[in-house]
Amino acid sequence: MSAQSPAPQDQHAPADLQEHIARLEARGLLTRIERRIDKDSELHPLARWQFQGGLGDAERRAFLFTDVTDAQGRDYDIPVIVGALAGSPEIYATGLGVDVADIGDVWVRAMQNPIPPVHVDDAPCHEVVMTGEDLTRPGGGLACLPVPISTPGFDAAPYLTATLVVTRDPENGVQNMGTYRGQLKAQDRLGVRMASRLGGAGGYQHWLKYKERGEPMPVAIVIGCAPAILFTGPQKLAIDVDEMDVAGGLMGKPVRATKCRTQDLVVPADSEIVIEGLIATDYLEPEGPFGESHGHVALEDFNMSMQVTAITMRRKPVFVSIVSQVTPSESSVLKKVAYEPLYLQHLKKVLNVKGIRRVVMHEPLTNIRKVIFLQFDRSAPQTEVWRGLHGAATLQAQCGKVVIAVSEDIEPNNADAIFWSIAYRSNITTDVVTVPYRSGGHGPKSKGSVADGTLLIDATLKAPMPPLALPAEPFMRRAREIWEELGLPRLSPQAPWHGYELGDWDARWTDFAEKAVAGLWEENGRNTFGRRQGGMKPETPVRDIEK
Repeated sequence: MSAQSPAPQDQHAPADLQEHIARLEARGLLTRIERRIDKDSELHPLARWQFQGGLGDAERRAFLFTDVTDAQGRDYDIPVIVGALAGSPEIYATGLGVDVADIGDVWVRAMQNPIPPVHVDDAPCHEVVMTGEDLTRPGGGLACLPVPISTPGFDAAPYLTATLVVTRDPENGVQNMGTYRGQLKAQDRLGVRMASRLGGAGGYQHWLKYKERGEPMPVAIVIGCAPAILFTGPQKLAIDVDEMDVAGGLMGKPVRATKCRTQDLVVPADSEIVIEGLIATDYLEPEGPFGESHGHVALEDFNMSMQVTAITMRRKPVFVSIVSQVTPSESSVLKKVAYEPLYLQHLKKVLNVKGIRRVVMHEPLTNIRKVIFLQFDRSAPQTEVWRGLHGAATLQAQCGKVVIAVSEDIEPNNADAIFWSIAYRSNITTDVVTVPYRSGGHGPKSKGSVADGTLLIDATLKAPMPPLALPAEPFMRRAREIWEELGLPRLSPQAPWHGYELGDWDARWTDFAEKAVAGLWEENGRNTFGRRQGGMKPETPVRDIEK
């Protein structure tokens, strides 16, 4: 994999995923995998080696899998691409048509100058339409999509990951687009998880309103579109801000939008695949386990159940998936490259903190949200340092559990330098403050849902935890054999490079995972469908109910 040239600053953002893929390939940022690959046990472990194998940002590529099969030997005529959104900061920047250094400025301009979409009737995403019996015939519906298993050995089913989930506020009509996971349950049914915690999903707020009205919630899940549109999903914009407008600001032109075929929602017209349906509000269904971006396996929760009413797509679509779970990952790069400049902008321009130079979110294992480093000019007054610390810790509920300020001579990406600075430049009595009553944020639930705080903590394992969210060892070993067979760059793995149990796990979930990699995920869906219940909020742990 050779080094690539920087993106031209005057390059426009790709109008759709197909243009983005072509641009990545032209710039040497895409690797075609033409070997036959099992989506259920090989695809994600192979892509995962880019992050667990010690490769730097400049060496990572988007992987386009053109010969995809599954555990049952079924072949798919839809290729799968992984790493195409944020395999590296350079790939992310290519999706916006800018240099890496300009990502923050583009986001600030887009939020300050949103551009509403333009509506079209002739949409590429409607070239193929499946409704009615097409969704349940053998091999039809969701079964025709090459949805990979993200964490083989732990996940209960294939999951949609690179999603834009579109919902609409039933009161004011404003749409929301969020990135939420979707578990395949049946050919026409999905389990959908929308975060219900403080600072969580806009779609969940819409769900509460539909529940109050006694109506199911219309929903559309977009798989594959212009990167600038998809990038809005994970950014936690205000709930009354239409992400389609901000996406137009990122692209510098209106997004081409079109109405869904079976739901009263608007989606990007140039999308690859759109899954339409209704989410029940009178019951929830067990969902999970699934390897989450906080780095542990999310165990079974009662979450939303979506009945699919239509699947529409291009004639020759590309299915998009992202590498998430333990960081670094595509998921963390997707957030990090935008969050860091946005945090810096907030501290500099909104709070007017003097002397702030950089904001760096710690990525390895901690998933960027928990640990934030602030780099200050040496002349910064101590009062400004503390304003910056508090500002970074409170901007978002899920970010900034640990915030550390360092001087300009300390490289925030060097943990040894950080420890050195703490050891010799801080007085533990006067320079360390803990602030109580913080939201627990994004993380595993085994430790309970008590209020957290902003503080320095001992992070050693003290209680049983869910498994580490990496593919189990046999799958990673098999993927490494394929990696080496393909002649890809030499790997230098550092532990942990595979998932393993940490004491909080159930034999039933092992059975789910074994069925998933055997291609029998629908059996898991039938199991959870038979266990559906009402009368609770999403993300209620299954074991709290099924005692």
